[in-house]
Amino acid sequence: MRRFLIRWLVASIALYAAVRLVGGIQYDGSWTTLAGMALVFGLVNAFIRPLMTFLSCPLIIFTLGVFVLVINGAMLLLAAWLAQLFGIGFSVNSFGAAFWGALVVSAVSFLLNLLIGDDRERPPRHAHKASRSGR
Repeated sequence: MRRFLIRWLVASIALYAAVRLVGGIQYDGSWTTLAGMALVFGLVNAFIRPLMTFLSCPLIIFTLGVFVLVINGAMLLLAAWLAQLFGIGFSVNSFGAAFWGALVVSAVSFLLNLLIGDDRERPPRHAHKASRSGR
């Protein structure tokens, strides 16, 4: 649960950075809006993005992975559209804004995750002790 909350906070901060840095992305000014949008964006990325990636696999290969940036922008645009349907005050005006916004969200999320670290990368404490006692 803690890990989910941290990822949700990271996504909210990354979306805030996109709002501040990219023209054409707006929100109503509250943190609850960013938190709601982060939840919608996370669900879109969890359920729709893998399908879109699979269906566009030939394009991704042909463009040496650059088409993934287009998919990221489309997912942000779709998430913003869904957020509007749910009454969340977050909007993206164009695909260009969504493309650059998704780039900012990806970069900020990457940097924050580097700072925070990932629990999965660390071996369990008991595994390290067991290897020492076997010597």
